[in-house]
Amino acid sequence: MEKQRLMDRGRLPLLRIRALFSVGWGFKLARVPSLRRLHPWTRLDKTNIRWLPINQDIELPASAPMPPKLLDRFIEEASHRVVYRDCVCRQANKCEHYPIGIGCLQMGDSALEAPSSLVREVSVSEAKEYVANAIDNGLVPVVGKVRIDNFIFGIKDRARLLTVCFCCECCCITRFNRHAPAQYLDSLFPRLDGIRIDVTDECTGCGTCAEHCYIKAVSITDGRAVIGDKCRACGRCATMCPNDAVKITIDDPEFLDKAYDAIRAYVKYN
Repeated sequence: MEKQRLMDRGRLPLLRIRALFSVGWGFKLARVPSLRRLHPWTRLDKTNIRWLPINQDIELPASAPMPPKLLDRFIEEASHRVVYRDCVCRQANKCEHYPIGIGCLQMGDSALEAPSSLVREVSVSEAKEYVANAIDNGLVPVVGKVRIDNFIFGIKDRARLLTVCFCCECCCITRFNRHAPAQYLDSLFPRLDGIRIDVTDECTGCGTCAEHCYIKAVSITDGRAVIGDKCRACGRCATMCPNDAVKITIDDPEFLDKAYDAIRAYVKYN
């Protein structure tokens, strides 16, 4: 066990380098259509993940659950659950605004192949507490099959690894999405089903939302915020707006079931 622990610890700098390397190469691959179709990091049958906004004031159909409730379902069904003691991306980018000690939650049989000294296996209740703590710290969950995680963490891709990344500006997913074409994001990083984000007349054009948008999908035009096509509906603009001028609405009462079915089509985790 001690030998394995030291080996895994020795791999940590490599994991950090891989996290940074994956952002740069992911950006380049996304710009070349032929490579997007072939490379496993960017193939459409290898990745499908969705942002789950944590905003408490989302307008929902009657009795519909909040988006993060999707994670409870995955956690309860998973054969195994591990959490990373630290976030590799926040470490690599020396994040100063969010806890480095909140890393990814991974589920499924392949989660047990993660470096043992960097993760710990958790129960259903512990996993739910971990998610709640991440959300309380302002981190936005992104859930689905993330092929690049197999590369970063050295896990063979058997389509049995479900990832929940708790993202900030430093994370590889957000850094990649800033540069990838909008039409490409619609395939690999689709918006949550049935979600809409509107800028209301309360907007003063202060630019706070644009400044804090993870993927630079918000701009200020003629003194008013404009949500661009690259928006993945993480809800951060609404969280940061000092005038409550951004409204998030989900019209489809079956939005979570649709997201659940789409993600399950890509990965087996139970």
